[in-house]
Amino acid sequence: MKVWGYFRSSAAFRVRIALALKGLEPEQAFIHLRKGEQRAPDYLAKNPLGLVPTLEDGGATITQSLAICEYLDETHKGAPFLPADPVGRARVRALAYSIACDIHPINNLRVLLYLLKVLKIEKAAHDAWYRHWIAVGFEALEKMLADGKAGKFCHGDAPTLADICLVPQVFNAKRFYSDAELAAYPRLMAIFANCLAHPAFAKALPENQPDFDPAP
Repeated sequence: MKVWGYFRSSAAFRVRIALALKGLEPEQAFIHLRKGEQRAPDYLAKNPLGLVPTLEDGGATITQSLAICEYLDETHKGAPFLPADPVGRARVRALAYSIACDIHPINNLRVLLYLLKVLKIEKAAHDAWYRHWIAVGFEALEKMLADGKAGKFCHGDAPTLADICLVPQVFNAKRFYSDAELAAYPRLMAIFANCLAHPAFAKALPENQPDFDPAP
């Protein structure tokens, strides 16, 4: 098994968490997104969108972080990423997709760079764009987590796909929001803190990756 990622990518972060939760140690390869390595022809042959992560396992090449996470869940033992009951699975997927489909795509690196470098918007407007969509998304997540089904984690007291998506998104938001501002989402931040206390999530943190670069 081999995985291509980038320490700061939220999507690659999700897969690192999933791998750690399953106790897997794949070979790692690194694609530096800010240097444009994702546009190299040999990488585009693996992942035509030029995104990370990409997973190779045997003869299979799998892209898209949630597809990879579900593949890992279906092919490896360990605590499942989705609940056993259909309603629970739907709830966890709704939380995960709210992050991976509605919040993250409009705030990821290629969108933010397009705003700055192609549309030439001012940095203040760029930051306002990011903060607006985080606020919209986090306000919704906070309400979704108020349904009584969350515990230490987004769904009960064990990590699920929802937590795998939540932690990278909060971690990313902390680059633009202060802790005091994020305190407006107490349920979300309590779950985030519980996740960080879990060794699999700690192992997956950006600063714990071989390609970590403290430069902005």
